Amino acid sequence: MWKEIVSVTPPYQFDRVLERLSLDPLNAVSLEQREVRLPLRNQAKEPSIVTVRAAGTVDAPEFVVSGTDDQELMMEEVKRIFGWKESLQPVLDHFSKTSLSKLFEEHAGTPLVLDFQLYHCLMKCIIHQQLNLSFAFTLTERFVHTFGELKDGVWFYPLPETIAKLDYADLRDLQFSMRKSEYAIDTSRMIAEGILNLDELASLTDEEIMQKLVKIRGIGPWTVQNVLLFGLGRPNLFPMADIGLQNAIKRHFGLTDKPTKDEMLEMSREWQPYLSYASLYLWRSIE
Repeated sequence: MWKEIVSVTPPYQFDRVLERLSLDPLNAVSLEQREVRLPLRNQAKEPSIVTVRAAGTVDAPEFVVSGTDDQELMMEEVKRIFGWKESLQPVLDHFSKTSLSKLFEEHAGTPLVLDFQLYHCLMKCIIHQQLNLSFAFTLTERFVHTFGELKDGVWFYPLPETIAKLDYADLRDLQFSMRKSEYAIDTSRMIAEGILNLDELASLTDEEIMQKLVKIRGIGPWTVQNVLLFGLGRPNLFPMADIGLQNAIKRHFGLTDKPTKDEMLEMSREWQPYLSYASLYLWRSIE
């Protein structure tokens, strides 16, 4: 068992992080204890739980991180997931002079938190395509409960090798559509067979990743943008086709109708190069 104390550059709103993580029923979150138990995998790809507990405040953020093995690897993953290597102050300074200034003042210090693994993120994005959020969470929960692993009360997403061996009927039994079953299993087979190497994506540009992934059946621009945002933490993503984002902009700016693509493009110009944070804070405003 290992334990490490980590101090992070303020401001950092971990309680807001926990609130958002708690929306997903698969996440092991305790709002009272201000902690989350992360389903990570060690070097041997075996399930390994890492606990992250807040011990500080927004203006003096400090965390107690503990686990059982591969401390160096696990700490790198935790820092990546929670964005602890980057200061949020430049983001706040940038938006203080934009049309989203009040929103960023309200949510100041809320980081962009990543999904726990890239495969996990990709499967979640495929499952969530064209579904309302409630049923998307239900379907994802069935997927993980049926084919994933449970360890000490924490659910782990299945490995791509596990899903690659399934028949389409196995997912149809969970109420996946036929197409969604094909997309999830066929993509997992590409990963398991080494045709798609998720590890190499981090070294590619946003444009290169888009070109690479949209060639795969069932993966369109919306899915790639969400993978870039929540899988890789790229800072300048603005998925304009996202209905939630459209609704948030309509509400924030008091519009009569949802904004058009051209309107979203125009109003978002001043938010660059931090469009991902604009997206996140707008989503938060309607959650």
